[in-house]
Amino acid sequence: MSKTIQMPALSPTMEEGTLAKWLVKEGDRVSSGDLLAEIETDKATMEFEAVDEGVVAQILVAEGSEGVKVGTVIAIIAEEGEDSAQAAKTAPAPKADPVPPKAEAPAPALAPTAKAAPAKSTGDRVKASPLARRLAEAKGLDLSTISGSGPNGRIVKADLEGSAPAATAPAPVSAAAPAAIPAAAPAAAQDFGIPHDVIKLSGMRKTIARRLTESKQQVPHIYLTVDVQLDKLLKLRSELNAGLVSRNVKLSVNDLLIKALGVALIQVPECNVQFAGDQMLQFKRADISVAVSIPGGLITPIVTEADSKGVAAISTAMKDLAARAKDGKLKPEEYQGGTASLSNMGMFGIKQFEAVINPPQGMILAIGAGEKRPFVIDDSLQIATVMSATGSFDHRAIDGADGARLMQVFKELVENPMGMLA
Repeated sequence: MSKTIQMPALSPTMEEGTLAKWLVKEGDRVSSGDLLAEIETDKATMEFEAVDEGVVAQILVAEGSEGVKVGTVIAIIAEEGEDSAQAAKTAPAPKADPVPPKAEAPAPALAPTAKAAPAKSTGDRVKASPLARRLAEAKGLDLSTISGSGPNGRIVKADLEGSAPAATAPAPVSAAAPAAIPAAAPAAAQDFGIPHDVIKLSGMRKTIARRLTESKQQVPHIYLTVDVQLDKLLKLRSELNAGLVSRNVKLSVNDLLIKALGVALIQVPECNVQFAGDQMLQFKRADISVAVSIPGGLITPIVTEADSKGVAAISTAMKDLAARAKDGKLKPEEYQGGTASLSNMGMFGIKQFEAVINPPQGMILAIGAGEKRPFVIDDSLQIATVMSATGSFDHRAIDGADGARLMQVFKELVENPMGMLA
């Protein structure tokens, strides 16, 4: 008897996804564990494995299809010895149809090259890798105007270099209406005379917007800031890196700050918590979610057991997580969860900022730039390298005094860093 393959739920919150690429074709024989397709969620691109063995009788959803609801039948597998054509005819109809893309005014096409036409797949859908799609969305590029150099004309990352954002044609104005955008248009676009591009929100950007809005609306934030002297930490980092050359490990300041926050959360367990309605969860280890900027948005890969993990292990884990985050290859358990977050904008020269809590976590630490400042050391005014760190705390779960103790312990660990390595 034939079996249906449904769009999987690759995370607890996934409702729909993009069928980025089929790794099999009709007529292929598959076994349990074989890779069937690449599924793109709002955070990552993941490989989907076969559970049963048989022959791919029919592919019902073309690769590149967006908005495919979880549970939609995407393919049919015929059993060994079963006629594939008959299996395709007798299989149940798809449970749900992919959500078609919203109609938009077409952007003016760029002049086509004589070498190749823009790549299309079944249904005139542009064929492009998941990474190329994310980069195109972030840059405002129209993939239908770009020629692909990949297999079967598929658009890849290299094809986007040098491409200009597509211009957007203004919508016609009714003769009976004043020369302005209709009232139903977003407020940001009300001034029709301002040149602008319309950028379609990616699934990731929609999720970020929804979660951060919920956080600010539902979580009462309290902000606590401390100034932290970095000179001893910078000296220790230099010494540790000198000893780690043979292991091909180079510690960043951020690696040491992840460690400091992890240790601080264990020393002040009242802050290593999560509000859960009529109860509170208090965690026995510190898993630190670290904000990483990727094309089209932000993701928070998790350094597990940051309190007990060595700084070299933290550095190695962070480099691996950040690289795979930018390629969209993180597994759900690698970015969902965590007991607290850290966001570092010091590399951009930002002196101090207040980060939005990443629900359901109870706090996030915002790190500013280290800079030379006048600083009182041993009752005398000297010049020191100082950074500002701001903790955002969920006031439903964490009292101000407990948040202040966490910030105090974090400051002490950074200013006397040998203590967090013991």
